[in-house]
Amino acid sequence: MATATMESATVKGDRLKREGIVIRTFDLWKTYVMGDQTINAVAGVDLEIHRGEYVALMGPSGSGKSTLMNLIGCLDSPTKGEYFINGRLVSEMADDELAEIRNKEIGFVFQTFNLLPRATALHNVELPLIYNGTPPAERIEKAKKALQQVDLEKRMLHKPNELSGGQRQRVAIARALVNSPSIILADEPTGNLDTATGNEIMALFERLYREGNTIILVTHEHDIAMHAHRVVSIRDGRVEKDEVVEH
Repeated sequence: MATATMESATVKGDRLKREGIVIRTFDLWKTYVMGDQTINAVAGVDLEIHRGEYVALMGPSGSGKSTLMNLIGCLDSPTKGEYFINGRLVSEMADDELAEIRNKEIGFVFQTFNLLPRATALHNVELPLIYNGTPPAERIEKAKKALQQVDLEKRMLHKPNELSGGQRQRVAIARALVNSPSIILADEPTGNLDTATGNEIMALFERLYREGNTIILVTHEHDIAMHAHRVVSIRDGRVEKDEVVEH
């Protein structure tokens, strides 16, 4: 395979897309300068994730996994290195371009659900489609379909305070699915749930994976990471281990 320096970004992006590589980082760094101290939160990460994979990024607090997640989710830009998503070089994009990538390519699922409290489940799921200008009739249809995918179609007119924690997280997952993104990026998705409800949510992620979705799960919990089919362990900003999980 050609090295990162031997190909133009366009040629490299086309090759990655042909090979079904949805996430690819080349020597990715995120460095913070605090007074006279330099902190390498992400230190030269090379990561490759193919379409249809279910990968956990696991590491303790301070390992750099959250910073790496922010880079992968286009919530932050690297200090140096290259990052491609679905064949597009996003590491050098401007903020408005990154916002478009976040809306179209990435479905986010957060620990705290991040739902609008006064909006129905249906309207919460519609939000990404409102932002990208999808016509009302089409977005309602897509939102209903996404809620059906998470077995919540009967609660679509309920507001978050009328739903259990597990149901709220299902709404958040439906919102992540509604744009048919390249990846679903889930940050500690069971962190606010009891064990039984957390297991239900992880079973849902497994089903979504089997339906062909690419899932990246960020967690500090070994038991949660083991639900994925590949675990990338992060320590001191670097990839410490990259292992396939047998199920």
